[in-house]
Amino acid sequence: MANRQALRELQTRLADRLQVARTQGVAASWLAVEAGSKKYLFPLSQSGEIFPWVAMQAVPYTQAWFAGVANLRGGLYGVVDLASFVSGQAPAAKTELSRTDSRLVALNSALEVNCALLIDKLSGLRNQEAFIDFSERKPDAPEYFGNQYVDASGAVWQEINLQSLAQQAHFLTIGA
Repeated sequence: MANRQALRELQTRLADRLQVARTQGVAASWLAVEAGSKKYLFPLSQSGEIFPWVAMQAVPYTQAWFAGVANLRGGLYGVVDLASFVSGQAPAAKTELSRTDSRLVALNSALEVNCALLIDKLSGLRNQEAFIDFSERKPDAPEYFGNQYVDASGAVWQEINLQSLAQQAHFLTIGA
């Protein structure tokens, strides 16, 4: 029970920090998340609300990475398993218990796509000063990939341009 309360407090602090970052200028540039074994950065201006894991309604005849649809605050959102989408592999099977750290990150409503990305873990907010090195997008990388950043511990973070992702034909075509 204490774990659940700590998670709620973390989510509340993150939501508060996101709101402050949006209203007072950009002190933090990215929402840092983990999906699969990878670390990603979502631009704050393109990220929407963060929701706890909820059970989803499966949709038949869709791509393996399309997790289903979920009711998030009264809105119907398509949910994409980010790790599966990026890797091109079927999503790893997980139990309800293993989803306790999972979150749904909605795309900003300005992108006009009712979609949320299923991630395994929130890692907080990051700004440019959190990283010691970066490299530009490789020519063979997906169009929605941005720069790669390396933090002080040597971890590599891949920036994902959510606006570009929301415009990709492959992302928008969920039918199998």
